Amino acid sequence: MTLKISLLNAVAGLALLSGAQTAVAEEITVAYFTEWPMPFQYAKANGLYDTALGVTVNWRAFDTGTAMSAAMASGDVQIAVSQGVPPFVVATSAGQDLQIADVAVSYSDNDNCVVATALEIDKSSAGELAGKKVAVPIGTAAHYGFLKQMEHFGVDVSSLEVVDMAPSDGAAALAQGSVDMACGYGGGLRRMKEHGNVLLTGAEKEALGIQVFDVTSVPANFAAEQSDVLAKFLKVTADMNARYLTESAEMLPVIAKDAGMSEADAADSLATFTFPTIEEQLSEKWLGGGSQKFLKEVADFFVTTGNIPAARDSYDSAVNTAGLTAAMGM
Repeated sequence: MTLKISLLNAVAGLALLSGAQTAVAEEITVAYFTEWPMPFQYAKANGLYDTALGVTVNWRAFDTGTAMSAAMASGDVQIAVSQGVPPFVVATSAGQDLQIADVAVSYSDNDNCVVATALEIDKSSAGELAGKKVAVPIGTAAHYGFLKQMEHFGVDVSSLEVVDMAPSDGAAALAQGSVDMACGYGGGLRRMKEHGNVLLTGAEKEALGIQVFDVTSVPANFAAEQSDVLAKFLKVTADMNARYLTESAEMLPVIAKDAGMSEADAADSLATFTFPTIEEQLSEKWLGGGSQKFLKEVADFFVTTGNIPAARDSYDSAVNTAGLTAAMGM
């Protein structure tokens, strides 16, 4: 089916690109999402990263985490902020040598699937989705959540017409009536909710074991060759997360403008986000072992559903905490 072929093609492409070399860090390019407001954007907008890192930091916006993987594979991007776990898993399972440098954000309520209002389908009648057309950004956290939700409701994904759409496009398609359900995150999800309802809340998804968090990912050779630059980058990010807790009023207008959102919408999104501290990230729950286990669970699930050909035996080497550990001492 279309969903399977698209993801397998993405895997093949990433495998071919994975040998690309990372540029020397006189300047670096960092990937991020628009309409995805985060405290780091205050530092981005004010040039604080350039000052702290001692290099020119270029920023490039993306729609999906799979596109971030491809950009890192080609050497165009050195750091990806807030890449979803599923696209990271797809890339590393295909042989791309990426590593998780930190846990960027946890957000169970800001990634979901929305059913068109006119269908009047909710969690008690989800079986009626069979035969419907669904917009899903393939290989992303939203894709993983979609598959897990369909598994929970007993809906055979092969009975659905699944089309690969970025969240913004999926939202537009749902509004136009071109699809019956759309899955996504951030601004796209917010617009989807104007035309439909979610099947499960964030808390309900977590109860089913559907974790939703993003990471900061980097090519392994960048982490090794530019370890000081990476550590400083993570330090600035952690400082912004901590600062937002007490200075949100000052930071919000800057973050909202950089994210291309109104202050109200940015505040609503940020209210659904959790930013673990460095100490929390290094704990067993996250990068001390829990995240590695979750990576394996996601990969094995994708293999079971036929979306990727194989998983790694272990994803321990896909997590590198050296940068965070160094940042904690700065």
